[in-house]
Amino acid sequence: MHSACLRKRGWLRMTLLVAAIATTAAAHSQFDTTSRVGLGQLRVPSPDQVRLWSLGFDAAVADYYWLRAIGIVGGETGSIAQHEEVLADLIDVVTEVDPWVDHPYRFAAVWLTRDREMVERGNRLLERGISYHPLDWRNRYHLAFNYFYYLDEQPRAADVLEGAIGLEGAPLYLAPLVARLRSERGGLQVAAAFLVQMVESTEDQYKRAEYLKALDEIQIEERARLLDAARAEYWRRNGRDIERVADLLAGPDPVLQRLPRAQLYLDGFEWILEPETGQIVSSYYRGRYRLHETQTDRARKQRWREKREGVEGEGA
Repeated sequence: MHSACLRKRGWLRMTLLVAAIATTAAAHSQFDTTSRVGLGQLRVPSPDQVRLWSLGFDAAVADYYWLRAIGIVGGETGSIAQHEEVLADLIDVVTEVDPWVDHPYRFAAVWLTRDREMVERGNRLLERGISYHPLDWRNRYHLAFNYFYYLDEQPRAADVLEGAIGLEGAPLYLAPLVARLRSERGGLQVAAAFLVQMVESTEDQYKRAEYLKALDEIQIEERARLLDAARAEYWRRNGRDIERVADLLAGPDPVLQRLPRAQLYLDGFEWILEPETGQIVSSYYRGRYRLHETQTDRARKQRWREKREGVEGEGA
């Protein structure tokens, strides 16, 4: 009798689960969500609507929307930027319906980077993740990275990251990283430390390549700064500036015995004097690195700044 009752309950729960998923799928179809991701027309219901349909099977239904988000990223061969609104909506549903999920919060942090608004939306999701997983250092790390790398809010990044120090599994370098963030001497070392961790923790090969490229540029900038110091020494010794970078190797008592590579992995590039600024630059990058601002970063921040100024101008 007891086992029969258990089997009956099991079948009842299974029936309810199937009904929940079927109801979710049916209701979801009313929102025109089928095969229109590529056109940027996918619409996602609100978390309240999804929670109503779930019939108590919140985790199972959240998984359904989580798989939709993964499918969008996995199926895209071009830019993910066109799908970021949909991804944000999907992850919002997932984490509202089942806030105890883990990876979706950091998934949002990695992919919601198209503009300042998307980064801030990803930050709100990470803050939700921190509230439900206060002892997980990783969400705090990603949130600090966003403040530092994308939003240029170094003090805020330090505050967030400080909360991760001492949590189980947190790397020992977090404390010195916070110290660097709070000092004016952080510079390239802070950017490099953040990027190394992002490379190690990111599974997506395209994002990893992006972070590695930024790391390469940081290393080239470090070498360029060494050449700057050598250039100053050349001036001190000779009372004049160099005419070309190779002058640092010239004379009976050269400032340098050899020049470092101008590109870490490729041959055929050299150090040159940039025509407009006179700075020593690699012929590969043809510009100098500024803290967490590659050429792509600078262009992105300029677009964001212009967009924000335009919005503020309209509201004035």
